[in-house]
Formats: sequence, structure tokens, C-alpha cells
Amino acid sequence: MSKIAFIGTGGTISSLGKGPLDIVHYGATKSMLPAGDILAAVPQVHEVAEVFPVPFSHVPSPNIYYPEWKALAALCLKLVDEHPDLSGIVIGHGTATLEETAYALGLLLKVSIPVVVVGSQRPLSGLASDASMNLVNAVRVAADPNSRGRGVLVLLNDEIHPARDVTKTATYRLQTFKAADFGMLGYVDGPYISYYRRSERVTAPETEFDSSDLDALPRVDITYAYAGADGVDVDAYVAAGAKGIVSAGFAPGMAPPGQMVALERAAKAGVVVVQATRAGSGVVHDSDRLAEINFIPADNLNPQKARILLALALTRSSERAEIMRMFKTY
Repeated sequence: MSKIAFIGTGGTISSLGKGPLDIVHYGATKSMLPAGDILAAVPQVHEVAEVFPVPFSHVPSPNIYYPEWKALAALCLKLVDEHPDLSGIVIGHGTATLEETAYALGLLLKVSIPVVVVGSQRPLSGLASDASMNLVNAVRVAADPNSRGRGVLVLLNDEIHPARDVTKTATYRLQTFKAADFGMLGYVDGPYISYYRRSERVTAPETEFDSSDLDALPRVDITYAYAGADGVDVDAYVAAGAKGIVSAGFAPGMAPPGQMVALERAAKAGVVVVQATRAGSGVVHDSDRLAEINFIPADNLNPQKARILLALALTRSSERAEIMRMFKTY
């Protein structure tokens, strides 16, 4: 039987509400189970693999950022070193920032075994909760030899997604995680795991980024395009010390006039600007206009993931051509 480590970071998948009908306001109880108690509540995981809990802080996912990403990357490496027979790792996570943690780990991890990030839309205590089935399926995916070499995976609602492409699209629906441009990698139907495609982009562990000697990420902010935006937020980000700014622009990648003036001013001051789109899917391509003002196209990364890649890229270079290479690579 495959050996799987389960790291619990908190979130809905670990949460207990006031009762089975509390599937909206359960966060008010501030009751989240550690990894061992989650496994005890879902004993079926032991029917599909030998699963053991790994202690980690359990917090709401909006509280998670680089310190937790660094700690998770180090913990995964430690688990592989201590357990040579380990087949995979499952990380329980709140869905609010699940896609960001998964993508960050896809850029930072230095382990070759499958790592699957899993969450749920309903608390563990909720009626018809998806927490138990999602956890069992995540363990199945992590234990599957065919999951190797696919980078960090995200599992919810019987669907396997690549960390780079997936995003949360609905507040409460169980089918919230989707990869708009390219779709999922595969399905889990009971014991059957079916893969249908691979991502062409480089992912862990074959990346150039390393969190082991990186204490913090440079400040990178996101400015959101809307009719009449005047760019005052951009100026505030620059004043606060931003090294990079991601523009979540109108499709196919443009900011309103006032915001554009502020972004160009920031770029001239040495702030690296990446042009993304708020559309939810599609590519921002390079152009003579972007090159002229020294902006970098985000490819098809959404703004929140473009921010992560830009922050990591800035730890290595601030040159447009070099950061563009990274956006085409990852």
C-alpha cells in the first residue's frame, strides 16, 4: 500500500460549524481540526493508502503567504528525506488562496513525488460535505504513479487540475475550481484515475527558484482596471515601496487612461509592470506598445498568479527580456 503524508493547513476542509446545516457561517466558530483529527474523521483514507498526519499551523487561507509557502516547501523536502518510501504528499488548504499556494509551490518545491493540494467548499461537519470525498480522492491521486512529473496538482469535485491553470470561480458551488483556457488534467471516479493531458510549462522540481535562502518576496501589488480608474492606487503602491505591479487590465490587456499614466510613471521610476487581464481567461501578448513602455505581458496567467511569478522573478532579475522568458517558461 502506498505511503502518503497529509499536511493540514486549516481552511474549510478542517472546519467544524455549529451543526450540519451550518455551511456558510462556520468560520465564526474558529474551530479547525489538525491533520491527525481530520484523518480520524475520515478513516476511509486508510483504505486507499497508508496515510500519516504531519503537524502544521492551521489558519484561514487568507492568512497564508510566503512564510507559509517557504515552510511548506521545506516540510515537503524534509518528509521526502525522512521517508524514502513516501509515494506522495497531500496538503489540505482553504479554498480562498488555494490556487496561489498551489502555484507558488509549483515554482518552489524541490521534490519529485506528487504533491496534491486539496480543499472543500463545505466544512467537514456540514451536511453533504465534499471534504471527505475530496480528501480520499487527493490521497488516491497522490498515490498514483501516473501523477508523477505533472507538477503540483489541485483536487476538488473529482477533478484533477494543474496548479498553474486552475482558479476558484464561485463562492459556494462545489464545482468552483476550473481551468478556463485548457481544462482539467483528468478525473477521479472512485478507484479510477484518468489523465488526458499534460501542461507544457515547466514546474516543480525543475524550476530556477529556491525558497531555502529567501527570507521574503519583494513587494508586488495588483491594480485593477475599471471605468474611470485614475491610478491613485498605483502611486500609493510605488510610495509604499513596490518593486513590481501587475495591471489587471481590460481584455485583451489595457488599463484606463488615468491608470495607464500612473503605470507608465511607475515603470519609468524602475518598477516592473506586468500587463495581465481581468477577463478570467485568454492571453496578453507582447506588442510594440508594451515594449515601448517597458511593460511585460502576463501570457495567460491571471493577475494573482502573475503577481507570484513576478515576485519570484524579481529575486533573480529586473530585466524585461529575462522576466519575459520566465513568463513564457512557467
